[in-house]
Amino acid sequence: MDHVDHDLTAEQWTALQEAWGGCAYCDASDQPLQRDCVQALSRGGRYTLSNIVPACASCNASKSNDEVTAWMRRKRLDERSFLLRNLEIRTLLVDRATP
Repeated sequence: MDHVDHDLTAEQWTALQEAWGGCAYCDASDQPLQRDCVQALSRGGRYTLSNIVPACASCNASKSNDEVTAWMRRKRLDERSFLLRNLEIRTLLVDRATP
């Protein structure tokens, strides 16, 4: 973990929360959101703009270090919508962050 570059800034986290407008997985918007690694840290993920999404505590705890699409299928969440929205938001924010 100490040898991995984690570069998510406070401004990027705020932008992610605003862009998603709630939990990236279940759309809950009535509770605090946590940083969730789409690819878990234990699977090589990092705290970066392209790997973090806002998640409610329930989704974050349930997903744990599972692979995101398999977890979404088990929970009967809309995997396709998540993947498309995640790509859209990542593209928007990464392009904005690139000089």
